[in-house]
Formats: sequence, C-alpha cells, structure tokens
Amino acid sequence: MMKALIFVVILGWLFVPIYVKAGVVTMPEYLKKRFGGKRIQVYLSVLSLILYIFTKISADIFSGAIFIQLAIGLNLYVAIIILLAITALYTITGGLAAVIYTDTLQTFIMVVGSIILTGFAFTEVGGYEAFMQKYMEAIPSNISYGDTQVDPKCYTPRSDAFHIFRDPAGDLPWPGLVFGLSIIALWYWCTDQVIVQRCLSGKNMSHVKAGCILCGYLKLLPMFIIVMPGMISRILYPDVVACVVPEICQRYCGTAVGCTNIAYPKLVVELMPNGLRGLMLSVMLASLMSSLTSIFNSASTLFTMDIYTKIRTRPSEKELMLAGRAFMLVLIGISIAWVPVVQSAQSGQLFDYIQSVTSYLGPPIAAVFLLGVFCKRVNEQGAFWGLIIGLLAGLGRMISEFAYGTGSCVVPSNCPFIICGIHYLYFAIILFGVSAIVILAVSFMTKPIPDVHLYRLCWSLRNSKEERIDLDAEEEQDRSDEKDDESVNEENQEDPGCCRKAYNWFCGLDQQKGPKLSKEEEEALKKKLMDTSEVPLWRNIVNVNGIILLTVAVFCHAYFA
Repeated sequence: MMKALIFVVILGWLFVPIYVKAGVVTMPEYLKKRFGGKRIQVYLSVLSLILYIFTKISADIFSGAIFIQLAIGLNLYVAIIILLAITALYTITGGLAAVIYTDTLQTFIMVVGSIILTGFAFTEVGGYEAFMQKYMEAIPSNISYGDTQVDPKCYTPRSDAFHIFRDPAGDLPWPGLVFGLSIIALWYWCTDQVIVQRCLSGKNMSHVKAGCILCGYLKLLPMFIIVMPGMISRILYPDVVACVVPEICQRYCGTAVGCTNIAYPKLVVELMPNGLRGLMLSVMLASLMSSLTSIFNSASTLFTMDIYTKIRTRPSEKELMLAGRAFMLVLIGISIAWVPVVQSAQSGQLFDYIQSVTSYLGPPIAAVFLLGVFCKRVNEQGAFWGLIIGLLAGLGRMISEFAYGTGSCVVPSNCPFIICGIHYLYFAIILFGVSAIVILAVSFMTKPIPDVHLYRLCWSLRNSKEERIDLDAEEEQDRSDEKDDESVNEENQEDPGCCRKAYNWFCGLDQQKGPKLSKEEEEALKKKLMDTSEVPLWRNIVNVNGIILLTVAVFCHAYFA
C-alpha cells in the first residue's frame, strides 16, 4: 500500500507522458509501436488476460461472495452469481463512462463507511494502545486436534507484526518488501491496463498528475481503515479469524487452511448496528464492483483491440463491441472455476495469493516496460526473448506450487525446497534480474532500432520534434482506409426499427456518430490528444504536491519501519 504513494508519482511524471506522446490506447499497443511486430503485443495481451483471471477477477469475485455469504447466509456460488449479475449489467450497458462515474461515487461511500467501522472497532477494543497490546495476546482457544498439538508459531502473532520491515526469513522479508514488492508495484501501477487506462482518459497532463496525487493520498487510508480493523477482528473473534485446527476452520469459513480472509467482513457483520451494517454491505460490494467493472472494461479493450483484430482483419465498431462483451462472459466463467484454488492457496490468505501469482508472472513485463521506456537500445528481439524466458521460469514455479499445494503452517506442503522454498518476493527479484539481463544481452547482440522510429517513444527522445515513422505505419494506413470504407457503408444503411434501436441502446451500440473529419482535422485532433504541455501555474502546483506526497511516503516508511 505504501509503495503506491511512490509509484503513482512515477506513473504520472515518467510513464504517462511517454504513453500520451505515443498516441496509444492499450499497453500492448505501446509495445507494438516501441518494438514493432505483432508477437510482443499478442503475448502481453494474452498474459494480461491470464493475470486478470488468476488474480483480479477470481480474487474480487471470491471476496465479494464471502461478504454476501456472511451477511445473508447464501451459498458461495449463489452469492457469486448475484454479485456478477449486478456488476455485468451496468458494465455491459455503460462501458468506461459508467466505470468512471460509479468509481467516483463509490470511492466516497467506501471511505466514509470504512472510517465509521474503524471508529467502532477502536472503541470496542479500547483505543490504539490497547489494540497493540491485545493483538499480541489474540490466540485461539482450540490449538489441538486428536493427539496433535499445533506448533505455537502457527497461532501466535508475530513479534514484528506492527513493523513494515521484518525478518529477512519471515512472512514478508524486508529485502523482498523493498525490492520485490517494488517490482510488482512497477508492473501494477505503471504498466497495467486497468490503472493506466484511467490516466489516458485525463483531459491533460495536469489532470493526470492531480489524479495520481489524489490516488496516492487515498492509498494511505487502507493501512488505517482496512488493515487495522482486520487486526482488531482477530482480537475480538480469535477462535474464528485465528483458527488453526482444520476441522474448525472448515466449519467457520469453508476452508481448512485458515479463516483470515473473513476477518474484515466478520467485523462488519458482528460489530456494526443494523442501519450501518447495511451501509457497510453496500460499501464492500461497491468496492468490489468498482474493481470488477474496471477489470471487465480493460479486459474487453485488450481483447478487442489487440487479439480480436488479429483474428478478424476488418471488424466493424459494432462487431468489436459485441465481441468484447461476449468475451467478458467467457472471462467470468473461467474465473468462477478458479475460485476454489483461490480459496485454499497461500494458507487461505488472499493477499499472499495475489502477490505470489503476480510475482511469478509480472516481473518480465515490468522489465520490458522499464527498459523499453528508459533504454532506447533495447529492440524487439531482446524484449521478446526476455519475456519468453521470464514467462517459462515464472510458470515453472507457479505450476509446481499449485501442483504440490501451498499447504498451511499446520499441514505444510511437500513441495521441494528448491522449487517452493524461495519466498515469492525474492523470486520476483531473481526473475526481474534474469529477464532484464536476457533483454539487454539479446538487444546488444542484434541490430538496434533507428531513432526515426523511436521519437517520443522513449525517455531520451521524449522532447524530439522530428516526425516519427511508426514501425506499424503501413498497418495504420490500412486501418485508416478500412475506416473510410466502413463510414461509406454506414452512410448507406437504413435507419433501424424500434426493436433494433432498443437492443442497440441496451448494448451501448447507439452512440451518435460525429461529423466525418477531413484528413487535416484528424491530424489536428491526433496532435491535440498527444499533447503533454501544461499551464505553468498548474504544472507547479501538481509538482509541489507530488513532492509532498513523496515526503509523506518516506515518513510513513520510516515511522512504521
């Protein structure tokens, strides 16, 4: 969470100006302009969709279903269907505009509701000092089953539980936190379509930077309004949240490896009065639906722009929209099938599951984007083989871990140490280093990309005024000609009937076509969209706020170290 304060500044000040000047809509599209060819673009699109399924969608679905299950007592999969039905309805009908407006409203609801719950929780536990003392004493009453006595380390809170920088051999080792989590944060905040898409929809660079600053300050809150209330839940309900006996855990939360995932919803259901409990139910569901709508929209964009257009060379705009929404249904089905794996992975700790999967698949992507933006010598061959080697190494670890099972403290996994013994954050550091070395080595052994193709696509050439000849220029010209043909065909079409109009409205296909632009007007509009200039006053204001945000990040790291 604290990493976000630093990396949203890096995103707004270093990465987004390059993406805007490149004139791209998706992250794979940037790599295609930067390196040329199609294989890296398709690779990143497919891998991003896999990551969405394994981490974002399945984890969010599971989280929302847990809360509905606890609050209403429904079956897990009935809860999942309800959650998805509500989410899909306004995502399919509204698109990105609906996502942005609902996110804005839901953020306010989430923050207010969570602050109220935090107040109730700290009042119940007796204040901050009592919270720190009682947490260290929060152990379950049942610590044995049959003739087996559970090892105290499995149910006793860690002595460094209130510190960010922990034992190098512990659950979150400090070198892994400093370097490994930074690599994951680089991938998530600076290269992931879900996050970057919001920045690319900003009116201008000052708006983008201001949005990044607001996001950074909001990311300060989870430590106090999510993590600490979750820890208080362990104090108030140790036999449930801190259970270690598999049979008891299975009875309480349906998972034998542990029930830490229900800590926050348990607090809401048990602690809040009736009216506020309803508010918090809406808060939790709003949070998860907000995340799901963003992911669905980004996944749909990736599929239609980077994969479907390779299958169908001349799809109409209507066909692309329908294909994207049909693909969302496929994503949902696969994600639901993956929920049982999420439920039992990483000792039942959802945070560790998400971080571990991204540690196995994210570092090669982070390495390619970092070197692609800041090292113009990197070429397509180097980037591709760095991605492939990194993917093979990451999949090897991930598949082995899921095949053997991650186990729990009480029943450890029998996965060999050489495969699963290295902490996932350490593995992220190694994987990032190996990928970067392969990228640089192959790039320096092969032909460089001429500067004429790189103007405003990498940091050292960001301010160049020369005209860039895109590596995909011929394909762009073909696409432009196709659009001209399509617009002529649309002009000749008859007006649809009432039923067709209603269907088009529901699916978001009735968007009014603007007047056809001339070539000169299209060039002027394109130049405006790629403009990163700022009004000096607002540039100075956001720069000062960016420095303040970084200062706050350093202070928080030092205070909780």
